[in-house]
Amino acid sequence: MTKENNTHSILIRNINWVSHQQNQVTNGYVIIENGTFSKLGEGEPTPQELDRVKQVKWGKGKWLIPGFVNTHTHTGMNLQRGYSDQLPLQQWLQQKMWPFEANLDREAVAAARGLAMVEMIKSGTTTFLEMYHLFMDDFAEDIINSGMRASLMRAMIGLCSREEQDAKLKEATHFAKTWHKEANGRIHTMMAPHAPYTCPPDFIERIVEVANDLSIPVHMHLAETLKETEDHIHTYGLHPIQHLEELQLLNEVDWLFAHAVHLKEKHIEIIQNAQSNISISHNPISNLKLGSGIAPIKMMLEKGIPITLGTDSVASNNTLDMVEEMRVAALIHKGINQNPMLMDEITTFNMATINGYRALQFEQVKGIVEGSEADFLLINQNEAHLQPSIQIFSHLVFALNSHDITDVYVQGKALMENRELLTLDKEKIIQEANAHFHRLEGLLK
Repeated sequence: MTKENNTHSILIRNINWVSHQQNQVTNGYVIIENGTFSKLGEGEPTPQELDRVKQVKWGKGKWLIPGFVNTHTHTGMNLQRGYSDQLPLQQWLQQKMWPFEANLDREAVAAARGLAMVEMIKSGTTTFLEMYHLFMDDFAEDIINSGMRASLMRAMIGLCSREEQDAKLKEATHFAKTWHKEANGRIHTMMAPHAPYTCPPDFIERIVEVANDLSIPVHMHLAETLKETEDHIHTYGLHPIQHLEELQLLNEVDWLFAHAVHLKEKHIEIIQNAQSNISISHNPISNLKLGSGIAPIKMMLEKGIPITLGTDSVASNNTLDMVEEMRVAALIHKGINQNPMLMDEITTFNMATINGYRALQFEQVKGIVEGSEADFLLINQNEAHLQPSIQIFSHLVFALNSHDITDVYVQGKALMENRELLTLDKEKIIQEANAHFHRLEGLLK
């Protein structure tokens, strides 16, 4: 592991900066020092400000916005994009996904991760959560080299012997201890039981105990499908969230639940009344594609539950494009509730950005405000579909295309400039990903 030197200073002038607090300046500049926004200014910078920075860039009137945060992914599955598109979750996992994953080796998973990082940076994701179980130490090294920000965890399925559970928990604990707050703070870790239907209650209890000892959150799939939820009720007599409450686990640590599709008001009130911080990662496209349903986001918002957005894996989405995820999230809840007032632009935009940083506990990233670490995007607003350009927040949610994103920065360092990746070799990664897919596909025939 390496200590990164982040002493570069940069001033970007002639930009329109936009914050999650609805602040926007149509002709301004930003100064970034030591990876942090030290000044958000209006108009032109002073000669003294220009003199004190090492680099000055022209923003060409672009919009500067917070980076997107994808709060639920399995990028190790990126070679399975389009591998199975017409099955419900349980069949999809058991008949297609898990058999394919059984053949994954270190090189194939590395190719999958590389493909995911290319796609994420190109579509404006600066930060993501990775819930996976294979070669996670390698991925942490990838984060160091790519410059991205990530919450990483060694996911665990507990449908195995006690000895196997112990080995998985030991590996996950070691990973969490080793990598938490590494890469200049760009890596955080969590503990990750896969789901209540794949982890016995006593195994979840042991995982939560470790998370409590390490003072890190827990991430888990929750009530993604009606079948898994009904099966849990049949087995234990309780809905999964009620079961977690009965086990007194909800107050032990902070939680980020993925999906949360099959919750009723009484279940949401359990989350609302918990003494810990609990957020939901809403994955609308994956839930639609797998026919899992639509999470009751309207009710969650009314109860004050923090909502973030995630894509899930490309095997069930089939992209990692947070721009698309954001737009679908806004539209489906207006439609199913027959209420155009729901999911306004600010609420939806914050789900895709600042809410994600908070749920992943990157407290040092506060959006486009002075004192925040400088994770941001530059957007070319000179496109017909972004006019009239004054309606910025509406365009960001309902009109933006990820190809409008020209530059991506994390901690003030450019990962992409003018649509060109600076830390990843796109052509090589694509070539290797296809080669490994065909190799693995041959093993399954």
